[in-house]
Order: sequence, then C-alpha cells, then structure tokens
Amino acid sequence: MFIERAGRAPDAIREVTISPDYTRYAEGSCLISFGETKVLCTASYESRVPGFRVGSGGGWVTAEYGMLPRATHTRSDREAARGKQSGRTVEIQRLIGRSLRMAVDLDRMGESTITVDCDVLQADGGTRTAAITGGWVALALACKRLLAGGAFKRDPIVTPIAAVSVGIIGGEPRLDLDYAEDSNADVDLNLVATADRSIVEVQGTAEGRPFPRSDLDKLLDLALGGIEEIAGIQRWVLKEAS
Repeated sequence: MFIERAGRAPDAIREVTISPDYTRYAEGSCLISFGETKVLCTASYESRVPGFRVGSGGGWVTAEYGMLPRATHTRSDREAARGKQSGRTVEIQRLIGRSLRMAVDLDRMGESTITVDCDVLQADGGTRTAAITGGWVALALACKRLLAGGAFKRDPIVTPIAAVSVGIIGGEPRLDLDYAEDSNADVDLNLVATADRSIVEVQGTAEGRPFPRSDLDKLLDLALGGIEEIAGIQRWVLKEAS
C-alpha cells in the first residue's frame, strides 16, 4: 500500500515546534509538536538519588512516559486506573531514560536526580521520538537553571540528543512517519542520535518480510540527516530561551 504524504517530500520531517518553559513549576519544560503529535515534557530536580547510586557521588537521570486517555482516536483507560503500566509504556520510558542519560555527565550532578516526565497530549505517530527530543530540551533547560542557581558546579549536559522515525512504504524510504505511514510501513525504524551523527540507539523491525542491509543503510542516512535538522531546532530554542 502506498500512503500519500500531503505534499511532504520523503526526506522531509513534519513541522517541528518546541515551546520552552511551557509549565510554571518544573525546573525545565517544553511542549513539543511533530506535526499533529504533541508531547508535554517536564524535568524535575531532587537532591537525592536512587538507592543503587547512594555513595557514588554522582547523579541520575530517569524518565516516565504516558498517554492521556484521549490522545488517540478513541479513549483509553488511564493506566493508573488499571493499576499496571502496559509493556509498551515501560519499554518507551526506559528508552527515553537511556537516551537522556547519554546526554549528561552524571558525575557533574552530585547525588541528585532529574526525572523527565513525557505526557502525550495527542498522538499521530512518533510519540517516543518526540518525547526524547523534547525531553532533552526540558533536561537542558533544567540543568542550565540548576547551574545558575548553584545546584551544579558544572553543566552536566555534554551533548544534544534527538530522535526520529524512518520507514519504507511501497518501496520508498521516508523520514518522520505519521500514524498512517507507520501503520502501513514495510519497515519501521526509530533512531536516537547526537547532533554530530553519533548513534545512541536503533530500534527497527521488518513487517511481513526481511529487508536487505542496503535498505538499512539508506534508512540510517535518512534518519541522521533528520537528526541534524532537529538538533538545529533544539539549539535555536535553547538560545531563544536563555
């Protein structure tokens, strides 16, 4: 099946907007939109660490992820009401946490924790990649303010981190899939990387039949180009927020 892109080129990302300081109380926050996908990201500071980090002298960065009941076409129950997170939720929030820890030097944090909450307000594909991209902005804003306030002696942020999806639909490699594309992709892949094109994590799968290594190389090149563009937006937002 070939899904139209409404005029967007195969190598074009959706319109990305990042509104910094979207909430009042969190040390860092932003509302990020990838097309119709919208995620609220907040970064919260605590002057303590999990038990396994006590005595290490270093800090910790972790993440939580969730979708509002009507973030999709039909209402879903709140996971809190069911008393258990879904496997998908746990997998995504672990991915976000791993990705964001690659952006920081934990030893510069002292024994403190920053928790990045990513709440999906509206889902149209790429919620995890939007959460990672926006989560990094919220984290960077929090670290900047904590540094200015004396909580940190050195900025823990060591590299920008962003994420984007790619896939193959009807034989065509495409960047930044929306829901319709993602649902009909022959190959679906998510890439997390730094602004200088160093890979943090790759999640990919074939849908229906295997695909050749040459297609993987095309998808990675396409995704890394998208990461560079997204990282430029992140840098601009942080500059404007300073």
